[in-house]
Amino acid sequence: MSIAEYDYTIIGAGPAGMAAAITARKHGLNVLVLDEQPAVGGQIFRNIEGLEKYRNSEYHKLGEEYLSGSKLVQQFRNSGVVYLNGRSVWQIDGDLGIHHVSTIPTDQESSVPQFCKTKYLLIAVGAMERPMPLPGWTLPGVMACTAADVLYKSSGMIPQGKVILAGSGPLLLLIACRLLDAGVKISAFLDTTPRGALIQALPHLPKALRAFGYLKKGLEMLWKLRTSGIPIYTGIQEIEALGNSKLEKVRFKKGMKHSEVSADLLLLHNGVVPNVQITRQLACDHSWYDVQRYWEPIVDDWGNTSMERTAVAGDCGRVSGAVVSEISGHLSALDTVRQLGAITLNERDKLSRNLRQSLQSHKSARPFLDKLFQPRQNQIVPNKEDVLVCRCEEVTVREIRETVRLGFQNPDRLKSMIRCGMGPCQARMCGLSVSEIIADEKQISPGEVGYFKIRSPIKPITIGQLAENN
Repeated sequence: MSIAEYDYTIIGAGPAGMAAAITARKHGLNVLVLDEQPAVGGQIFRNIEGLEKYRNSEYHKLGEEYLSGSKLVQQFRNSGVVYLNGRSVWQIDGDLGIHHVSTIPTDQESSVPQFCKTKYLLIAVGAMERPMPLPGWTLPGVMACTAADVLYKSSGMIPQGKVILAGSGPLLLLIACRLLDAGVKISAFLDTTPRGALIQALPHLPKALRAFGYLKKGLEMLWKLRTSGIPIYTGIQEIEALGNSKLEKVRFKKGMKHSEVSADLLLLHNGVVPNVQITRQLACDHSWYDVQRYWEPIVDDWGNTSMERTAVAGDCGRVSGAVVSEISGHLSALDTVRQLGAITLNERDKLSRNLRQSLQSHKSARPFLDKLFQPRQNQIVPNKEDVLVCRCEEVTVREIRETVRLGFQNPDRLKSMIRCGMGPCQARMCGLSVSEIIADEKQISPGEVGYFKIRSPIKPITIGQLAENN
């Protein structure tokens, strides 16, 4: 059986992956794009092709940033890439052999694992929402705010009843405004941004003014929320979801006062973090970004990682948004084209000059935003010890702390003792929280604690599929 081989394989069809594919195809590379989703666009431009027919209604409610994805998607469709949707990459070999399986099998043949090889690999899998473990977060009626955004873009579904949004970050503001535009009645907005955060971020403001469009958009969203009549509570220190079989109330603390609000749906958000599952499976070097409390792969100016012939682009490198992701995809592809000999070093630098200038302009706002929306410690490490951290294996804060005190002081040793991180999500939901709790218990940085070792399969597959692969 012949094995498919490509010059360049891209994992992810969001802004970064699409941009890289377009640039690579312009220079004649044989390009494969693998994506888990049923259609191109990633999380940011999810279902953009499906919503184009609603240009005069729902489509425009999603905003100009979402609308801008149409042009990129069209260029991608016309580029001539080999695009396989609904494909989950579950293992990447050291020689860049890629194992993938269908996430939407329609027949027996489509569920069989497939394999290909590539000369160069780009990981463009984007970011994921940071888990926000708190009392009652496993109750029906409590979900991540991005889940509501996915349902809206995918199916036009909007929340009903008493909806409360809680947390901090630009994405929380964006989704709150989208829900308002869609006619959702928001019962309360609980802002956990620490008091004094703006003062701490002010030293970065002069540089951020170079990208005033981002600041203007943020101010417009804040104004929209404040003039909407939504009860807004700032400086929130603790949040609890209350209920028996489902969410009934949300309790929160502001200053020394506790309050309760009736709720049918609680949408949580505590920022987004790079999706590093693949870069960790490949053993790429990572560093701890303390401002936003996450790990990121160590890369050069073109996105190249410590592993040969492997690069990253977009929010799986450092979270910076759609525009920066798109630019980083173009830049990474240009360097790959150069490494494959399709252009010279001078041609690469000439072609990238305007892109680099644009990149620096758009990135200038990030230090200010990252500092302003720095995650709050008590939203990262729950104060109450009976809070579940690992939802798959039902492991609590108390169990993690007690195991650390017994001398098991890194995530992998912890996993062997109490199964934390061993469930179907493979530590996606608990990994950062576990490292943060260990660090808090030992009073050191999570960068010193480390993270779970990620092994294949990166995503769960069946025994039958594994047998077929061999």
